[in-house]
Amino acid sequence: MQEDQTMKTREKEKNEDVFLDITNEMCPMTFVRTKLLLEKMSPGEIALIRLRGEEPLKNVPRSVTDHGHTVLSLEPEKPGHDALGAYLLRIKRT
Repeated sequence: MQEDQTMKTREKEKNEDVFLDITNEMCPMTFVRTKLLLEKMSPGEIALIRLRGEEPLKNVPRSVTDHGHTVLSLEPEKPGHDALGAYLLRIKRT
């Protein structure tokens, strides 16, 4: 899978600078892909990460904060859906 397919610049009115879809990845690749994205970002930029699954929902936000970045939000992509659906994680690179 090419990185260009999952990372793209978002419209500024969306309040995110980059987007990454890791819904088809398995741990530990979910955080590896997220970490690589954060390394390419400038301090203060916002990433929107689309993820799904119990392990990524627990591990990716924890690992992001362990590396000194800020989790701004973690919400279901479609409000009212259970944990089997996709979630959107907003991260600020520090």
